[in-house]
Amino acid sequence: MPILPPPKGSATFLPLLLPSTLPFFSLKKYPSLLLLFPVIRVPILACKKNLDSIFHYLPTKLKRGMREALFIKKNADKWQEQQHLPTDDPDEQAERFITILDDLAYAKTFYPQSKATKWINGIAAATYQKIYQNKKEKYSRLGTFWKVELPLVMYQHRKVLYFTFGLFMLFVGLAVWSSTEDYKFVGGFLSDNYVQMTEENISNGDPFGVYRDGDKFSMFAKIMFNNMLIFFLQYTGGIVFGLGTLYWVFTDGLLIGTFQSLFFLKGLGWQSVMVIWMHGCIEISCMILSSMAGFILAKGLMFPGTYSWKDSFKIHAKDSIKLILAMIPLTVLAAFIESYITYLMSNAFDSTSNASIPVWLGAIILISMMGTIVWYFVIYPFKVAKNHAALAADPLPQLMTA
Repeated sequence: MPILPPPKGSATFLPLLLPSTLPFFSLKKYPSLLLLFPVIRVPILACKKNLDSIFHYLPTKLKRGMREALFIKKNADKWQEQQHLPTDDPDEQAERFITILDDLAYAKTFYPQSKATKWINGIAAATYQKIYQNKKEKYSRLGTFWKVELPLVMYQHRKVLYFTFGLFMLFVGLAVWSSTEDYKFVGGFLSDNYVQMTEENISNGDPFGVYRDGDKFSMFAKIMFNNMLIFFLQYTGGIVFGLGTLYWVFTDGLLIGTFQSLFFLKGLGWQSVMVIWMHGCIEISCMILSSMAGFILAKGLMFPGTYSWKDSFKIHAKDSIKLILAMIPLTVLAAFIESYITYLMSNAFDSTSNASIPVWLGAIILISMMGTIVWYFVIYPFKVAKNHAALAADPLPQLMTA
């Protein structure tokens, strides 16, 4: 007899209720079963042919429970070994940690309320603590922050850094093009009074006289608090889905591009680079990093991925705060250089001043600072991530230890 598709409705479940050996009972004793043979035998053969047809009719909750049971059965031995048989081998620790994070991500996605998920989370947290505890033995908390934690944040969010820098340079280029095409754009953006003051300083042989202030400490305090306020606004702009941060990137990019174009158009381009970027390489780097922190915050709000919205926001907020904390000493350093050192560099191009930093020394200092910033925030994170593969694998440990 040919195999027919299973009947619709409750007949599909008939093989679950009647034994498959029924057709082989003694028909002499039960001749009436001949009438039931086609009804019973066809669903049995059909269901043997395609068990998925039965699975399809099961309730979703039951199917999920079956999958979860299979998931636990497949990995339970591995989890128990990792929980009760710890290892001191760093390579094996890293491999175990990455594996348990994969299992935890799967469990949080499909079985977020399961006890198994909480079990896996506990194993992952314990493994992370063991790895991280070894690092605390080698470094102080502050040293760990600068040597490991901050570089890992830069590595994990490197695409946000590339995006922020590209966006900033786009607006700088737009300002340079606009200033070159129409000089009135410079006065319109920087204000005519500021442009007039700069032009007067140039005509008097002191093009960077704006950096000459009698009270250096008040200048230092004013610059420092003003920059901190701007960086804070750039960061908190990420709360409104990055729109506030985008506004500040747009404004600062136009400001830097227009301000730099003013001196290039007056034939003082490279002199302005030597003077302005003496402190500007740190200040503008902080500007980009604070905007990056704002976009990280926005990313946690808009793209939670496999995490819940609350967990995603918590992870990204913690990363972004680390960036802001790192910028505090950098902002103080930039304000100190602008108040006490930049004017010495400007004196090298002032026809009336003698006390100045030699141009060759200023060039060495400038190149060294720029190289250090690029090395620490762009190159060094890759080295740290390679040496701490387990910590760089996933931002989840930050959530577990929060």
